Amino acid sequence: MLSPVPSGHVATVVTFLEMRERPRPRPVPSSPLRMARWHDPDPARYRLLFERVGGRWLWYSRLAMDDATLRANMAEVHAVIDPRGVEVGMLELDFRTAGECLIRFLGLVPELAGKGHGRWLFAQVMALAWREGVERVHVTTCSLDHAAALPSYLKAGFTAFRRALETFPDPRLAGLLPADIAPQIPVIR
Repeated sequence: MLSPVPSGHVATVVTFLEMRERPRPRPVPSSPLRMARWHDPDPARYRLLFERVGGRWLWYSRLAMDDATLRANMAEVHAVIDPRGVEVGMLELDFRTAGECLIRFLGLVPELAGKGHGRWLFAQVMALAWREGVERVHVTTCSLDHAAALPSYLKAGFTAFRRALETFPDPRLAGLLPADIAPQIPVIR
């Protein structure tokens, strides 16, 4: 069954995934990248990295928030930093529900895709997410994300447990993202 999507909107299939047991430890792949936790992140700096990492995949939710709302919604934020000191990825973990870790955002800038850094990043995520008291780690991904996102979560040991269709106004038309940022997703006015 096809469901029409209103002009000026985008549609995506969202997959909900979870892990209820800590995975067996594996060697951490080597990488020149490193993680750095941001304590009390500056909203402007956060939005800049958020757009650099997720703009191509139409991540926009945090770009639409004012500073106070963004501060209230940010959880534990880590930047991925390259050897030059440039922030090239991000991870946001939410532990606000007892016994759970929600991976809110996870990604690297598109220029690093396909270079093996994802395996290193997943190892970092698992080490940070599965801390004392965590019984469930969960995440969502969607059909707008990088094609390797869903297979990578499944390979890491996540299990899909629900799917939903999401439609939303195209953030490029709203001026939240540049008009040319996601050429693989056509704008339909």
